[in-house]
Formats: sequence, C-alpha cells, structure tokens
Amino acid sequence: MADTERLQWRKSARCDSSSCVEVAQIDGGIALRDGKDPGGPRLIFTARQWTSFLAWARQRTE
Repeated sequence: MADTERLQWRKSARCDSSSCVEVAQIDGGIALRDGKDPGGPRLIFTARQWTSFLAWARQRTE
C-alpha cells in the first residue's frame, strides 16, 4: 500500500474551494481523497481501474 502522507496531492483547476476531491499518482495507480478531509480515508485505484472510472464519469457528463 502507498504511503499517502507524502504524496503530491492536486485538484482540478476548476475547483475554487476546499470541497473538491484530490488525486495523487502512486506506483501503479492513483490515490483519491476528499479535499475537505485531507487526513481522512483514501481510495486507491490501479491504473486500469482509474482509466475505467474516468471513462464511466465522462459518459455521465456528455
């Protein structure tokens, strides 16, 4: 499991508050956390899972 404390977290440039999700690249995938609760739980996705999630999310916004 990744040490998510030392990651470089980033959020969308479109986010104008702390209530956005933040992502960080880890070995083999992506970590995701709630920007309002940076010390809270994280979701860890493999690269394949992240790609599938993004494809699913894009379908919902078209």
